[in-house]
Amino acid sequence: MIDYKEKFSLKREFYSSANIEITVESDRGRIFSSSAFRRLQKRTQVFALELNASIRTRLTHSLEVGQNARYIARTILEKLKIDGLDKYGLEEFENAFISTSEMTSLIHDIGNPPFGHFAEETINKWIKNNVLEKIASFSATNSENIELKELVAKDISNYDGNAQAIRIITKLQRLNLSYFQIISVLKYTRGAFEEKNSSNLNYLKKKPGFYFSEKELVENIQKELNIKAGHRFPITYIMEAADDISYLTADLEDSVQKGILSLDEVYTIIKEECIRQNEEFLLSNIEKQYERAKKDEEPYQFNMFFTLLRVALVTNFVNYVSEVYINNHQEIFDGSFNAALLEYDKDDEHYKAYKVLKDISAKYIYQNQEVQTLELKAYAIINSLFDNYKPLLDLDKNDFSKLLRNERIDCFISQRLIKRLSSKQIVAYKQDISKLDENDSEKFAILEFYYRVRLIIDYISGMTDDYALEEYKILNALK
Repeated sequence: MIDYKEKFSLKREFYSSANIEITVESDRGRIFSSSAFRRLQKRTQVFALELNASIRTRLTHSLEVGQNARYIARTILEKLKIDGLDKYGLEEFENAFISTSEMTSLIHDIGNPPFGHFAEETINKWIKNNVLEKIASFSATNSENIELKELVAKDISNYDGNAQAIRIITKLQRLNLSYFQIISVLKYTRGAFEEKNSSNLNYLKKKPGFYFSEKELVENIQKELNIKAGHRFPITYIMEAADDISYLTADLEDSVQKGILSLDEVYTIIKEECIRQNEEFLLSNIEKQYERAKKDEEPYQFNMFFTLLRVALVTNFVNYVSEVYINNHQEIFDGSFNAALLEYDKDDEHYKAYKVLKDISAKYIYQNQEVQTLELKAYAIINSLFDNYKPLLDLDKNDFSKLLRNERIDCFISQRLIKRLSSKQIVAYKQDISKLDENDSEKFAILEFYYRVRLIIDYISGMTDDYALEEYKILNALK
């Protein structure tokens, strides 16, 4: 049975609102006012440290995803109205359905580190090389603490922007969003401390969706909203589809703005790839829009081509994913639908067109020398920042505790580094530590260090591109 009333609970961690409309508007205001959301304007989408303001950032990308999500949500509701929204418990939740889809999309990348996905790999590599040996050295004389060491080692070396988003929303920014708004951001349902498996939810669990540090909160929300472990909230599927649709032409459009490809080259590349993959839907669209754009004056041909192509593709794709949502409504409502809406049917023309454009981006943009040069710079910056802050991880727990109390210790460099960390992130660390049982000295030592590593990851991964570069220059005396 599908009844959205049980999903749109008014519950939030503190000070729940009186009704659904106030709850939704409150969530919108909290998200738009969040400093973590504003930082997306200085985060890489594809091109790091880009000065050209017309090139997409994480913020402008997220705004496009939010618009696509609104469009999909409205389309789904219009189709459901044929049977009557009361059949699905949606008669009083149209605004909640649409707004939650949009807001989830606006913050879906809020956990991404500076310099894009390449930085995620860099962070995990540094942690594996510099932290896992320390965790292994902690004393564990019983099976529970031995298992805990293995768990935190796995968790801390699986940084992922999706999992970091949950941490930022709930702990670092403490936005106190409604439970349904928080859980909508949970794109993947596997804990970073869990192994991948070949269960019937393998797609939903293909990447980490939350950390051990947020495990209890996620489980509480799932219980409140009647979501089984490993399952999604239904609106998450809309956010994912909106994100996929936003990538159809965005990277190609930016590549022309950057001068990596010309309009004629983009047209030729897409046409040749469509022919090679025997794809007709996209081919007919680009030929039609290219012909129309070429009739315009030279400076406007680029804008005309991508505007017409984007409108045509988005309209088609929104209708398609909306149909997939409705045709699989019960599974999606339950959160057990084990696929992205756009990738569900590999034989459908929409998926084939999507695959052509993804393959082109991978070959001609992500493998571009300029893009890869920027990634190498990002690798050097991120690694250096972690090296710079490593003295804080080398301290024993007593000295680190003294630092937080503003007491002197022998490591003078750590006394200066601690002052640079965000006060919000330090408070999150302190709150986590306050919940630990100091009588179990082994467990306390393991988890204190785990949360301390999280603190350093929170600080560096929370930087914008330009702030990370500036911090790198300062700490390496390059100014």
